[in-house]
Amino acid sequence: MRKIVLTFGAAVLLAVFIPLVSLASCAKKSDKPIIGISKIVAHPALDAVEQGVQDEFVEAGLDVLFDLQNANGDVNTAAQIAAQFQNEKAVLAIGIATPVAVALASNLKGIPVVFAAVTDPVGAGLVDVLSNGKGNVTGMSDAIPVAAQIHMFKDIGNLKTLGYIYTSNESNSISALADVENACKSEGINLVAQAISTSSEVRQAVEAIAGRVDGIYITTDNTIYSALPSLIEVCHRVKKPLFSADVTSCKEGGAMIAQGFSYYKAGRATGKMAIQILNGASPEEIAVRFLTEPDEFDLLFDLDEAKNCGLVIPDKYLDMANFVIQNGVLTEIEN
Repeated sequence: MRKIVLTFGAAVLLAVFIPLVSLASCAKKSDKPIIGISKIVAHPALDAVEQGVQDEFVEAGLDVLFDLQNANGDVNTAAQIAAQFQNEKAVLAIGIATPVAVALASNLKGIPVVFAAVTDPVGAGLVDVLSNGKGNVTGMSDAIPVAAQIHMFKDIGNLKTLGYIYTSNESNSISALADVENACKSEGINLVAQAISTSSEVRQAVEAIAGRVDGIYITTDNTIYSALPSLIEVCHRVKKPLFSADVTSCKEGGAMIAQGFSYYKAGRATGKMAIQILNGASPEEIAVRFLTEPDEFDLLFDLDEAKNCGLVIPDKYLDMANFVIQNGVLTEIEN
């Protein structure tokens, strides 16, 4: 269990938080208001969300103590973390990824909850509609343009059969599977889907389908990304292109294509929502936030991996890229 204290300009936040909770109740731990942040696992995308939230508070000049927690992929641990936030009288809790967001929303009483990186907040039961929050809960969705990504992958990889690995016990992954099925049907692509339940099954899953597909596609599935090196190693060895819906996790190479929004910017957007609530807004009145602007998305091509797979990235796509990996070197491109 670890806490990080950020010290920067104190007066503003005291006035904001006194109506929400007595600061004296936190006196044993700190005289600063506590913001609980829980993530399901540690990996670059979720870490970037966590950092973005903190930086948004810093830029706003707020003086708080962040209680940063990692459930390590365990929903029981996520529930225990929620109990800790309740006991220490956190003034607001942020849940990064669906399982911890659900744990916070289900267990916290009288404490606002802001979720981040939740693909299908309605399907997860966090909200009833996207146009507003539910009770003490609202947040930011990381839904991605699945149909557009699969169209690009088909065009570049000459796909006839697509492999898709997903986590069968995560509601966001089940929702994404439906999107993938619809996109493949529209594109005339055969889909070979392989379910897993834990990150230890990822290597076996990709090995099981690699010989039957032209490429592998993964959406924003936290269990998959926690075992991404295993997936990348197999795809490279069998020379099958990988398309990742998260750029942050792929900047060290291995995915021929990675496209998705900036998880750091998602964290900043989540932090803005949290501050809005702490300034008096009701979570119930705040719509679920999506990142939709072009400058909120990144596109990466690994030319080394394209060569390994015997493919060439057309110029029309390369011209859109923010990041290119060639000869093992990552280059950021100003567009």
